[in-house]
Amino acid sequence: MTIPVAILGPTSYTGLYLIQILLRHPSAKITYLASQRGELPNIAEEFPQLMGRCELQCRPIDPKVIAAEAEVVFTCVPHLAAMEHVPGLLDAGLRVIDLSADYRLADAIMYEKVYGHPHKDPDRLEDAVYGLPELFGAEIPEADLVANPGCYPTAASLAIAPLLAQGLVKDTGIVINAASGITGAGRRAALQYHFPEMNEAFLPYNVGTHRHQPEIEQTLAAATDKQVQVLFVPHLLPIDRGILESIYLDPARDNITEEDLYDAYEEAYGDEPFIRIRNDLPNVKHVRDTNFCDLSVRLVGGKVVAFSAIDNMIKGASGQAVQNMNLMFKQPATAGLA
Repeated sequence: MTIPVAILGPTSYTGLYLIQILLRHPSAKITYLASQRGELPNIAEEFPQLMGRCELQCRPIDPKVIAAEAEVVFTCVPHLAAMEHVPGLLDAGLRVIDLSADYRLADAIMYEKVYGHPHKDPDRLEDAVYGLPELFGAEIPEADLVANPGCYPTAASLAIAPLLAQGLVKDTGIVINAASGITGAGRRAALQYHFPEMNEAFLPYNVGTHRHQPEIEQTLAAATDKQVQVLFVPHLLPIDRGILESIYLDPARDNITEEDLYDAYEEAYGDEPFIRIRNDLPNVKHVRDTNFCDLSVRLVGGKVVAFSAIDNMIKGASGQAVQNMNLMFKQPATAGLA
């Protein structure tokens, strides 16, 4: 079986990592690179590391032409741009995996509150399947539109959901202390992301107001049937890739042990190929260039402290998107990712 694949927005970081993963995928073939730039580049000129591996010329965004050459399209365009293109792609008969934030929140009112403007395609919000395979894998194979999760919510939800589902921790007072490499901000030029600004820096931002906070709460509610409240505190690390989250939760009862916490992870993820449950503490260096999420947990000082590490560009973006594609096309979960 060959899966013909299109990428909309291939000149982004997520586009680059998608291309690199798909080039080693045993069943996928990149057939169309669609760009909204005025001057359409050859992808190997944009990313010289692709020379001799993928030298496709980017072409215009034309859903009918794309549908004639592909079955699935990854949308790697910025927030707001995806909702302009996704309806046409779906109407043309393509299946879509959207790496933007445009379809992650299921409620149009919440979307407008969080992002500050109405959604242009609100009727599809409830139809989009949230593409976190370890929690919603049963819904992904039949989906035509998959909303690829944010990187921070991926790491947080995977760490918290089993503990909540087993009734081991309370659903209030959850504090997520997270740090990400600078690629999480995208490829666009901005003063605060220049090397002299970020080198040897480490800073918090958007404390309690980050757009991923309601996404985390929505995901945990859907996975556990509990109305969860979290405080999400993101930080920028002076590295290019990687996320580490330290998450503080209150035990639901007095007699909980660390063994109970680890048992919850084992029960939830024992058969999942991309979850590594570790007795030691996670390190972003150990997940770099992989689709793994490394999890660990401690019971200390009357608190449950969960730890989660991912590569924000792989499990937090492009690798997870390919994992979703594998489920949609009945491929091994590890295809192209192992």
